[in-house]
Amino acid sequence: MARMVRKQIYIEPRQEALLKRRARELGVSEAELIRRAIEQAGLAAVPQLPDRQAWEEELAFLRQRARLQELGRQRSWTREELYEERLQRFSR
Repeated sequence: MARMVRKQIYIEPRQEALLKRRARELGVSEAELIRRAIEQAGLAAVPQLPDRQAWEEELAFLRQRARLQELGRQRSWTREELYEERLQRFSR
């Protein structure tokens, strides 16, 4: 068995009841259940912080598109034209 480090923690009474019940159901010690929970938490995906540079690039793109529309340069196609073109292409 790997070397263990002793930790003393405080939990709420409802957490203690849950811990005891779950350990009994799984047939493991409370300490083993806590170790499993720690491992599980370590495997959970950590949310990524927003990429500031990517956001700045996206914002610059959006501003450029807004300026083009202000200048009257709109897209040269309609949604219906795109649908029709794709239906023709994929119905062959």
